[in-house]
Amino acid sequence: MKTILITGSSSGYGLETARYFLDRGWKVIATMRTPRQDLLPRSERLRVLALDVTDANSIAAAVEAAGPIDALVNNAGIGALGAFEATPMRTTRELFETNTFGVMAMTQAVLPQFRQRRSGVIVNVSSSATLAPFPLVAAYTASKTAVEGFTASLAHELRQFDVRVKLVEPGYGPETRFADNGGARMQGLITEPYAPFAQSVFAGFAQVKAFTRAADVAQAVWEAANDMSDRLHYPAGADAVALAEAA
Repeated sequence: MKTILITGSSSGYGLETARYFLDRGWKVIATMRTPRQDLLPRSERLRVLALDVTDANSIAAAVEAAGPIDALVNNAGIGALGAFEATPMRTTRELFETNTFGVMAMTQAVLPQFRQRRSGVIVNVSSSATLAPFPLVAAYTASKTAVEGFTASLAHELRQFDVRVKLVEPGYGPETRFADNGGARMQGLITEPYAPFAQSVFAGFAQVKAFTRAADVAQAVWEAANDMSDRLHYPAGADAVALAEAA
């Protein structure tokens, strides 16, 4: 029985991915900052662990508690939408701490066991914002673009140890808690000079017909985790697939 550790499993893509793998017979270690036992069905193959990917001690404790794993899904992430001119550098650093450095720290924590066993897969959840430019998410896009470059380079580096590294790129997910999770840090980021432009952007979002569901991401993660080839990119959602094909 294979074991997968998923970060950011309290909602959205991470929660659905945990369900998806649990339904298909894997042992699932669902991690979240504040563990909740009521989010997933009870199972002997499920463990819920506390994990803050920005805290080195939390990472070490979670990886030790998890024991040997076969797959790591770096899904934990935070968002921010607003004019970059109005975005404090502390907010940009906060995005990178979770979205970029959290991915790197988790990866570094599990690599020794993967390298020694000469097996394992790391799936990093990025964003379709890396496939085409989107307005008002410059800092967020930068944090995810860094993950893309990191993952592509790491894939070459780890191939010698038969460790696979993958990128799942979700599209626009209106069903996720992106806005809720980023509410506090996004306060005041749409200043008066940018208001008319922002209104046009929001109006465009309301007209979007092709978007990404949590199930799309879970399926893409499943495909990536089980794909033994050297394929790197797995767009998730109709809109992300269209962007990838256009690119």
